Amino acid sequence: MEDPRFYALFMAMAIWSIIWKGFALWRASKNHQKVWFIVLLGVNTVGILEILYLFYFSKKKDKNLLR
Repeated sequence: MEDPRFYALFMAMAIWSIIWKGFALWRASKNHQKVWFIVLLGVNTVGILEILYLFYFSKKKDKNLLR
């Protein structure tokens, strides 16, 4: 556990996860999706769930098509 590569990898994964989590939480909040916000806030998947949410689940529908 004293290997500096371990700490570098840990820090890289933490920063990666925080960045994706921030973007995903921001979009879930902007889209008024409470359930997604809570799930993204509570589950740590090292960015995998956040990336899936951002690029697959959070696609906003065009409001002009509904008129």
